[in-house]
Amino acid sequence: MPPARTDQKTEQPEKEEMLVISTGNFELDKKIADGLPVRSLTLIEGENDTGKSVITQQIMWGAMKQELSVDLYTTENTTKSFIKQMESMSLDISEYFAWGYLRVFPLHVVGFEWSKDEMENVLQGLVAKIKHSTAQVAIVDSLTLFTEYADIDAIVSFFTACKSLADRGKTILITLHTYAFEEDTLVRIRSVCDAHFTMRKALVGDKYVMVLEVAKVKGAKKSSGNLVSFEVHPGYGMKVIPMSIAKV
Repeated sequence: MPPARTDQKTEQPEKEEMLVISTGNFELDKKIADGLPVRSLTLIEGENDTGKSVITQQIMWGAMKQELSVDLYTTENTTKSFIKQMESMSLDISEYFAWGYLRVFPLHVVGFEWSKDEMENVLQGLVAKIKHSTAQVAIVDSLTLFTEYADIDAIVSFFTACKSLADRGKTILITLHTYAFEEDTLVRIRSVCDAHFTMRKALVGDKYVMVLEVAKVKGAKKSSGNLVSFEVHPGYGMKVIPMSIAKV
């Protein structure tokens, strides 16, 4: 059982020495410099159903196993459906949720007419929420919902603000659908981030698997171009598959 969470910001030397967050999956860790760097901004992009949420959930699990607290801002799930989704991957987070190590903030708004100004205020409010939260890790899954209403400058400003928070100690992950952005915008966003992962599908025999490509990881000696393929089995979770048998 995880220890009870406290909102007091006490100094813990052993956590200051932590350089990476392990995903809890050895094969995945090897491809991303032994884990995700703490105090970093990570972009995870890809098309629909390519495993973006799976990777964030695995990283979230690793963070909580290392006694880090996590805030999840999600347009993909309700709190109940998210917990069930994690359970289906054999990642039981119920105790972490009960003790306050995980907080879920659904960002579903139905029947509301957004404007660009309102969406810019929402993005600024999200930055403020991450900044003032006691959670060390923040995940936004996904940002795509906001792109229809926010202009390019507002989106880039959001990433820049998140990078500033990462430089001050937060670990932030943001997922998005590649199709929702122009290439020039993606280039600007990617340049701001410390780590960048791309998700896609590959054919293995007669079935498709998910493939993660590591474009860059801050501080890694050799990470660019690393690939890891996997599939997700209900009740078992993530299963890494050798890339040698995948046709990318």
